[in-house]
Amino acid sequence: MNLSELSEKDLLRLQASATNELLGRNVVRTQNNPLGDYTEWLVSKALGLDLQSNSKAGYDGTDSDGLRYQIKGRRITPKNQSRQLSAIRNYDGKDFDILVAVIYDENFDVIEAVQCPHEVIADYAKYRSHVNAHILILKGPVLSDPRVESITLKLKS
Repeated sequence: MNLSELSEKDLLRLQASATNELLGRNVVRTQNNPLGDYTEWLVSKALGLDLQSNSKAGYDGTDSDGLRYQIKGRRITPKNQSRQLSAIRNYDGKDFDILVAVIYDENFDVIEAVQCPHEVIADYAKYRSHVNAHILILKGPVLSDPRVESITLKLKS
């Protein structure tokens, strides 16, 4: 199939069909942009996490020890190289114990994946009052912090 021959509406229909199929396979849990759901699914499979309901605020999964994981994904493309993760809300409420962040290339292949303990976020994230959240950019010193663990190979296998 040559996607360049499809109309915009046909492309949107194809995306909707693909999302519905992923929903049926239990890879995604909503019909929203599939990156977040796909990342949660991928991380839960690799780390053996139990995913929480979509309405659970503050964390996405738990491990067998009861640790709470917030999971975030970011897809970079040639036109947008930003590694800024989505907003981390209520950081001071300590709703999660570990942040897992996954960076994908434009084809959804994992480039980098890390686990950051909650306390590490404060050293690198910036609070932005206009979004009432902390913003973390996954590059530079945070990646070389000894408290941050790479789980890239676990997600690639």
